[in-house]
Amino acid sequence: MSDVPSDVPNEEPVELPASLKFLKLLVTVLTGVMILGVVVIIYLLVTQLTRMPDPLVLPDVISLPEGHSTTAFTRGTDWFAVVTESETGEAILIYDLGSGELRQEITVE
Repeated sequence: MSDVPSDVPNEEPVELPASLKFLKLLVTVLTGVMILGVVVIIYLLVTQLTRMPDPLVLPDVISLPEGHSTTAFTRGTDWFAVVTESETGEAILIYDLGSGELRQEITVE
C-alpha cells in the first residue's frame, strides 16, 4: 500500500494561462515601483524638511525719504522692497540687499 492517503487526489501542478502570467508580472512590478516610490518620497521629505531656511539678512538701518511711512515689505534674492505711504501717495522703494542703497523708486498711482 501507498503512504499517500486515499482521500487526497494525486494532482500535478497546473500551468497558468499566459494572460494570468502577464497579470502576475504586472502586479509584481507595480508593487516594486510603489515600494520604491514610497522610499523616495520619505527620503525627499526627510532631506527637504530638515534643511534650514536662509536667514533674513538685512542692513541695520533702512533710510526712508522724509515723510514716508512703511506699509509693506518684501525680499528678493539680491534686493528688498519697502512699500511706503506719504502725503503725496504711495511708492515702492527697491534697495540693494548687500549695501542697503536705494536702487529704484516706483510711484504708485
